[in-house]
Amino acid sequence: MDFSSNIATQLNAGTILPEGIITVTLILVLVGDLIVGRSSARWLPYVAIAGLLAATVALVFGWNAADPISFLGSFNSDNLSIVFRGIIALSTAVTLLMSVRYVEQTGTALAEFIAIMLTATLGAMFLCSANELVMIFISLEMLSISSYLMTGYMKRDPRSNEAALKYLLIGASSSAIFLYGLSLLYGLSGGETQLSAIAAKLTDVSGGQSLGLAISLVFVVAGIAFKISAVPFHQWTPDVYEGSPTPVVAFLSVGSKAAGFALAIRLLVTAFAVITDEWKVIFMALAILSMVLGNVVALAQTSMKRMLAYSSIGQAGFVMIGLTAGTDEGYSSMVFYLLIYLFMNLGAFTGIILFTLRTGSDQISDYAGLYQKDPLLTLCLSICLLSLGGIPPLAGFFGKIYLFWVGWQAGLYGLVLLGLLTSVVSIYYYIRVVKMMVVKEPQEMSEVIKNYPEMQWSLPGMRPLQVGLILTVIATSVAGILANPLFTLANDSVTSTPMLQAAALSAKISQVLPQ
Repeated sequence: MDFSSNIATQLNAGTILPEGIITVTLILVLVGDLIVGRSSARWLPYVAIAGLLAATVALVFGWNAADPISFLGSFNSDNLSIVFRGIIALSTAVTLLMSVRYVEQTGTALAEFIAIMLTATLGAMFLCSANELVMIFISLEMLSISSYLMTGYMKRDPRSNEAALKYLLIGASSSAIFLYGLSLLYGLSGGETQLSAIAAKLTDVSGGQSLGLAISLVFVVAGIAFKISAVPFHQWTPDVYEGSPTPVVAFLSVGSKAAGFALAIRLLVTAFAVITDEWKVIFMALAILSMVLGNVVALAQTSMKRMLAYSSIGQAGFVMIGLTAGTDEGYSSMVFYLLIYLFMNLGAFTGIILFTLRTGSDQISDYAGLYQKDPLLTLCLSICLLSLGGIPPLAGFFGKIYLFWVGWQAGLYGLVLLGLLTSVVSIYYYIRVVKMMVVKEPQEMSEVIKNYPEMQWSLPGMRPLQVGLILTVIATSVAGILANPLFTLANDSVTSTPMLQAAALSAKISQVLPQ
């Protein structure tokens, strides 16, 4: 009796209740598809969305858990992981709303697509809480392999096949590099796999100063940079974004990126705590390259999806300002920005899907004069794009202000000034699209808009798209005006996480002490 009670205490399986709910939902989707058949499976996305919302509710009940550590220390359900897992679950729910009509119109199997999407969600959520090297790699591969499958899901589309092949080849190389970095970390720590034990062993052995640890850091950062689309590990992003199904791109741009940043915080702050200054310098360089290249190259794009691909690279550079600051406020600013990025980026992709379904086009020039045929879509898409650019009083403005303020407080003056400059550049290419849609005279309409069909909301799958667009636009608008609850949530998730408190205290001490 005592033995079984001790095992139950060490497993503490209740912490993975949200992931358990999603696993049950995944099984229900697959079994339901077998029972009712594909022709009657239109209700399956709503089963999946209900499961994701139930998982989000379960995450709320796990807030401030007395014992967040489970499975013998390999899983940490602290408040920081809860917020990141919530971002991923909500991004998947909105993505499924976007997927219904899109997948049906392409003639592919909806249930299998949902199952792969839920599997990727599970991998991303486990990655946010992974507290041990083996679990980190398994979770990362679970997310990555599912992403490769979704990228090439439109198997009759040559662009989708090409995108999947490029993503697979580059992603496999990235995983190998990342795994080699983890293996070096394992060896240097004397065979430890838990992150806290690795940090303690490295501090005791050599104070962390060794060539092997530096090499391990470089390889690990390369793997993380690939996942968050940071320059120079961004090469896959434009081609994959352009060739993949648009709902998949939406998930990769929010859910996968959030998981990557959660991994960066947990792994770097804990395992590489003894060389914090070194990885901050690396991420400062990555932030500079990402902000400059992402926003400048986006100016020259003619495809909406490629433009948003380079935009996401630039956005990752902005978020890295908070990571480089290394303070309480820095981590809070990252969480806050990713929360609002969830709504404004998914809203933009929902608008693109609606336009593409009606016109079959992805070219920016084909949006000319859209306002005169579809004012509602123009308004919603404009709000999301302007928020991504940081125009007040939308949510993106407050997110960037918070990031820049945090960087300034941490003494990153050059990085903040560069962020402000590149943010102005990003406003130009976002407003260019808005101007294209709104200002064009009737005679300057694109041929696509002249033949713009009437929207048939009664068609199956169209109403979920409409609901998803309206919800994301409302959230983007309201989150800017009433940002305080999200500020509070972001701050609480950081201030109640012990590993971040220790890192923030170390950062403050290093700023006070003379160099």
